[in-house]
Amino acid sequence: MIKKIYKKYEIIFNVIFFSIFPITAFYLMEFYEHNPFEEVRFMAGFFNIILFELIAWILYFVTGRAKWALRAVFIVAMVFGLINHYVMLFRSTPFVPWDIFSIGTATSVASNYDFAPTAGVVVVTVIFIALIMLMHFVDFRIKWKFRFRLIPTVLGILALCLFVNALQDEDFQTDNYLYPFLFTPAYMTKVNGMAVTFAMDLKFVAVDKPDGYSRQKARELLDSYAGTDDSSSDYPNIIVVMDEAFSDLSVLGDFDTNTDYMPFVHSLEKGNENTITGYLNTSVCGGNTADTEFEFLTGNTMAFLPVGSIPYQQYIKSTTPSLASYLKSIGYATYAQHPYYGSGWNRDTVYPLLGFDNLSFMQDYSNQRFVRKYISDETSFDRIIETYENKPDGQPAFIFNVTMQNHGGYTDTYYGFDNTVTADKLNNSALDQYLSLIKLTDEDLKSLIEYFSNVDEKTIVVFFGDHQPNDTVASSVLAANGMDYNNLSNEELKLRYQVPYVIWANYDIDEAAGKDTSVNYLAANVLKAAGVPTNDYQSFLLKLQEEYPIISAVRTDKTADKTLDKASNKSDKATGSKKKQADSDMLNDYKLLQYYRLFDWEDK
Repeated sequence: MIKKIYKKYEIIFNVIFFSIFPITAFYLMEFYEHNPFEEVRFMAGFFNIILFELIAWILYFVTGRAKWALRAVFIVAMVFGLINHYVMLFRSTPFVPWDIFSIGTATSVASNYDFAPTAGVVVVTVIFIALIMLMHFVDFRIKWKFRFRLIPTVLGILALCLFVNALQDEDFQTDNYLYPFLFTPAYMTKVNGMAVTFAMDLKFVAVDKPDGYSRQKARELLDSYAGTDDSSSDYPNIIVVMDEAFSDLSVLGDFDTNTDYMPFVHSLEKGNENTITGYLNTSVCGGNTADTEFEFLTGNTMAFLPVGSIPYQQYIKSTTPSLASYLKSIGYATYAQHPYYGSGWNRDTVYPLLGFDNLSFMQDYSNQRFVRKYISDETSFDRIIETYENKPDGQPAFIFNVTMQNHGGYTDTYYGFDNTVTADKLNNSALDQYLSLIKLTDEDLKSLIEYFSNVDEKTIVVFFGDHQPNDTVASSVLAANGMDYNNLSNEELKLRYQVPYVIWANYDIDEAAGKDTSVNYLAANVLKAAGVPTNDYQSFLLKLQEEYPIISAVRTDKTADKTLDKASNKSDKATGSKKKQADSDMLNDYKLLQYYRLFDWEDK
């Protein structure tokens, strides 16, 4: 009887049976990171299932075999889920489409991370593998020739494309309660599901022109901000150290340690002659170092680009104006230095496009000393001194040095590194290792500044971190201060994007303490403090800073008690004209000028 019913309705039974597995793949993939039944919104879950079903059926019509189609779905879901889990673990942000461009960089540093799986990861992976093997017994197939399967295949692909396009539509997102705010990518992925979020993010791989943009309008706008004049040609050497993961986690709240982990920087922050200090607001946390580089060197902001994007890999493909190219134009010798592989973040390709004439990577560093498995900051700073001592006589140098010593992860115990700093009562070995590394950097910075305090040439040293470490390090500090790293409020979230910066000179400059800013403004402020003339774009940024003292991918602070926070503002996606009304003319001008200099520069 059952056999008869099955034969009669075989197609219906097979369709239902086949359709169950893509749904299973979706929920299993989500379980790598969280419980989707509790956190994925209802409509978002439904749309994830549609995506999985469309992909599964397309594969079925392509292969003609259910088992091969479903195996492929399970394998892709398992790999995608694992990648997202480890990206979240190491970088505290989810896997996004533009991460594909970063595979080479990620591979080069992967060996310093702990990939030991949790019990949950093991269980989900075992279930995935079991289902992949089980598909051997799911053997119903299409007996049509491929030319007859071509029509449903094409229709399926068309339906998939149309559905992905719908997911990227702002009205569709609002009507179906999808969370559209890119500035909180971890939460977005959690409530929308990985597949839907990934599909929504695809829209931002390319950057659209701002409203009202034209090259002529941008040129005229730049012309209205003439650079500053300076008859003097006695320019100082400008040495910039962007130190890997250097931050002061006390910004997150109080915690006690057995010793001060950055006594020299702390002493400078109390007020020091010819020194400017404060907190620098970054656009990234836990990773994506190249974005901080990009903001500093170009004066552009990640606030106008897709969250998680990497301009070095996605957008800088030809000559792009930067601090380096400008300083070269007024007579500086330009040097870019990084004690790791030149291929990381495409630096060996990007640096010349930004105007650097002299490049140094790992193989160029002499007398290499290592901390854990990375070249030490001491070695990196020695390279700065060596470069200074061998630069052309009478020519000022711009040296941009990106360090590597403090790179995560911080659970590595195989390279003879002993912790000298411990955080009392927090029982976090990763935090202890991180703070011990920071203390080494602090000592090396002191030595670097002591060296340049004794040279005859005017020299300014700029030092800042690229981002805070990931949640593995910071979570215990947050917890000790009553915060959960998974559920930070808008104000708490801002704290995770603050790092200290120092501008020090061996000649007279106006000193200041507690002068907070954001990365995009820092270079213009350095030139102003150093007494070096600024170009039109830098002059614009200094003026913009008066109205918007902080602009980053996380926050946009406006003077006169008005704040546009990426972490709290409802975004122009959901509010339409509200965001546009909040933007001043200068902020819109910034968008136009950034697009011009990044995507439409005449030298491109």
